[in-house]
Order: sequence, then C-alpha cells, then structure tokens
Amino acid sequence: MTAEYKDTKKMTRSNNTLNVVFADDRKETSTEPTLNSEEVVGLAVAVLEEEGLGNRNIELTVHFVDEEPMANLNTEHMNKIGATDVLAFPLDDPKRSTNLSEFLLLGDVVICPKVADRQAMHHSYEAEISLLLIHGILHLLGYDHGEEDEKQIMESRQKNILKQHGLDKK
Repeated sequence: MTAEYKDTKKMTRSNNTLNVVFADDRKETSTEPTLNSEEVVGLAVAVLEEEGLGNRNIELTVHFVDEEPMANLNTEHMNKIGATDVLAFPLDDPKRSTNLSEFLLLGDVVICPKVADRQAMHHSYEAEISLLLIHGILHLLGYDHGEEDEKQIMESRQKNILKQHGLDKK
C-alpha cells in the first residue's frame, strides 16, 4: 500500500508458516485509543489457524490507515464515497492450491481505526477492531455477505471467533 511505515511489526509462527505483517500507516494517532499491535497480529494468526490454514505458507498484511486514504480506497475500489471501516484485498486463494508448501500471499486487510472508534458505541474499541480484522480476513478467505444465506454464515463465523477470544462485544 505505502512504501513508508511509521510502525511495522512482523510476527512469524514458530513453524514458519503463517506470517502476519502489521503496518500502521496513520499519521495522527493521539486522539484514538491505543492498540497493541502484537494482539492484532496474534488474533490474525489465530483466525488463520482456526480456518485450517496453520500448516500453509501464507502471508497476510494488516494496514491501519487514516480516514482520507481509506476514503480514497473506498472510492477507487468500491465506488463509494467516504471512509469505511474495513476493506479486504484478496490475492491468492488457498482453496485453489493443493500444494501445501506453496507460498501464498493471502492479501491485505485495511482498517480505519477512527471509523472503528466511532462505531464502538455499545461495545469496546478492542472488540470493534477485532470484529473488523476478523471480517476482513474472512473476506480474504472467500466469505461474503452479499446474499442473506452468505451473510448468516459469515456473521455466525465472526461471532464464534469473537466469542472464542473473549471479544464478543464487551
């Protein structure tokens, strides 16, 4: 997304299969609640493992961006105006590869924490960020919510993952 990262952290699973890169591309963070990037990366790794990908060579990048770049991405890719909470940009589909040793770039999840902060009215900011992260990763894995049956499946999966991690809208 951008070449310069204010704060980039990379976590690699001990078996060297799952790589999650966290890139905080925000310019101003003083008005937002603080985030633990290691927890964000840890949740992303856990979601990939829970989706059965713990033995795959996969890289995922999670970006945190300000409202203006998110609005630009939303306009460019979704033809919508204004900043949204999360966008997912899939690259390689793990379902299409039977070679478990093949390296896959799963894609990028882009989250706008300022939008997330405004949305976290009836639950914690941490729960909102977690929901958006899970939502984005599930999109990268082929989940969707365009049709009612797809929406129910995706929402159920999100709720189950949040609950498993003690983040269910607390």
